[in-house]
Amino acid sequence: MKFVKKLGTLTVIAASIFAAQSSSAADNDFINPDWANTAQYIGLGFGQSRAFLNNSQINSALGRTGTINTIVEDHKGFGGKLIAGKQLNRNFAVEFAYFDLGTFDYRASTSNGGTLSRHTSIRGASLDVIGMLPMSERFSIYGRVGATYAMARDNIGGNRAYAGDELRNKKLNPKIGVGLEYKLSEAMAVRGEVERYRTTDGFRNRGDVNLASVSLIYKMGRPVAAPVVYVAPVVAAQPAPVLVQTPAPAPKMAPVSEKVSFAAETLFDFDKSVVKPAGKTALNDLLVKLQGLNTEAMVTVGHTDSVGTDAYNQKLSLRRAEAVKSYLVSKGVDASRVFVEGKGESQPVADNKSAQGRAKNRHVTVEVVGTRPAK
Repeated sequence: MKFVKKLGTLTVIAASIFAAQSSSAADNDFINPDWANTAQYIGLGFGQSRAFLNNSQINSALGRTGTINTIVEDHKGFGGKLIAGKQLNRNFAVEFAYFDLGTFDYRASTSNGGTLSRHTSIRGASLDVIGMLPMSERFSIYGRVGATYAMARDNIGGNRAYAGDELRNKKLNPKIGVGLEYKLSEAMAVRGEVERYRTTDGFRNRGDVNLASVSLIYKMGRPVAAPVVYVAPVVAAQPAPVLVQTPAPAPKMAPVSEKVSFAAETLFDFDKSVVKPAGKTALNDLLVKLQGLNTEAMVTVGHTDSVGTDAYNQKLSLRRAEAVKSYLVSKGVDASRVFVEGKGESQPVADNKSAQGRAKNRHVTVEVVGTRPAK
């Protein structure tokens, strides 16, 4: 019980801290999906527990001394847990927790004055695998399955068999659960869930305890989002031509403007902004074609389909344009000559009502402006 009270206090404090962080990060929500889908997290939870314990053995011991007149059972308690987990990807996580399921009481008396009471407490640790199904950017449903290693402690009172004994049992048992998660920000979420813990009490009898709880989850190590500003290339005024006598005329340079469009599926995995091997090959082919070109400016522009919010698509298109720029720079292109822009879903090239149209709208264009020796 003391553990649960302390946990409740810690939860209130943590909620205040998380709320402050959520407010300060509100303008930068959901811009780091790659981090959020692989982050480590901690959490606090508490709620009401309900036990389904087997009292047949203690009833039998008391019944041998006389007729049982009254039985009073308190099945409800207050439980809590401390959580530490690792998000493996968007749909799966591994989670460890230390839990206290609370305390449960039993009292009985017989016709000849016999009494017997039982005070049961259960606490331990669990390791779960969580499967999550996102329903929207903020809302997900999930299920969990795992194992617990817990100690059940029975303190026996009264004036009949077992009176004065303390029975303990440690046992490895399974557990399951289902829940809902709502993301307050990219780093913080609130959960509501129901879990069933299989237990083994001090009499070696099997039972179950259900825990309905509310938890706060905080993902650690959130990157600081640096603002990205697109700066259009500045075209300098051309100086007046100066005639210089040379032994041989310099080769004439012809202005070149090339624009290439790459399908997003070629460059990136779904909802990702990391250039994959096939995308690197496509960009390498572009660089080969540009050999011999005196590049003045390159502009990478990201586009998306209409699935998702305008704000999310704008940020995704900009992240993807930045990723293409980073790869081009890594291959030797002057970073000061490469500019980025994200158009989101604002410039479709096909109808978003069909899968084929949406695929065409998910693309990144690379426009190159420069000069090449005239043929």
